[in-house]
Amino acid sequence: MKIAIIDYSIGNVQSIFNALSCNDIEIVITSDKNIILDSDALIFPGVGAYKRAMSELNKRDLPNILNDFIKTGKPVLGICLGMQLLLETSQEFGVSQGLGLINGKVIKFPKETKGKLPHVSWNSLSTASFNWEGGLLDGITEEDDFYFVHTFICQPSDPNNVLAYCNYGDQKFCAVMQKGNIYGCQFHPEKSSKIGLRVLSNFIKIASK
Repeated sequence: MKIAIIDYSIGNVQSIFNALSCNDIEIVITSDKNIILDSDALIFPGVGAYKRAMSELNKRDLPNILNDFIKTGKPVLGICLGMQLLLETSQEFGVSQGLGLINGKVIKFPKETKGKLPHVSWNSLSTASFNWEGGLLDGITEEDDFYFVHTFICQPSDPNNVLAYCNYGDQKFCAVMQKGNIYGCQFHPEKSSKIGLRVLSNFIKIASK
C-alpha cells in the first residue's frame, strides 16, 4: 500500500511521515500528479494562512489533481488547515475561496468564546449522531484527548457530514467530518500520542478495503 502526503510548502509533512512510518506501508511526500493518482490514499496537511495555502495549491494544479483522485473513490484525509481547505470559503483575512469538496465555511471562533485564542490544548471529542465503529474514529472514546492548535473552525452545511464535535469554553465546533471518501480532522493526529496514531491506523484500514 502507498500513501501520499501532499507537499505544497504548507504544513509539517515530516511529522506526519514519522507518525505513519510505524505501519508497514510505503509513504511518499509529493505534489506530482502521477504519484498522487497512483497512491491508495492521500493525507492533506496544512498549517498557516488559508489564502496562502490556496495560492500554493493552485500553483501546483493540486485542486484539479485532488478532484481527479477523489473521483477514484480512494480516501483523502485533511488535517487541521487541510481540513478547513476542503470547505467552500474561509473568513480568514477576508473571504477566501476553498476547494469546495464539502459544502460549508470556515469562521473564526466567536469573540465571546470563553477561553484563550488560538485554541491550543488537549481536548476530547463528543459524538454526533453516528456510530464510530469501523470508521476513522473506530476505537476512540469520549475520554480520549487530541491535540488542537487553531483559531478558525469548520461549519459544514450538512450536519450529516459531522462525525464528531469538540467543546472549547462555551463553543461547540466540528472536530471531525466526512463526506463519502473525504475525511477531515481539526486536531493533529500526528501530535496526539498513541490515540492519534490510532486514527491514522484507522485511515490506513479504510484505504485497504
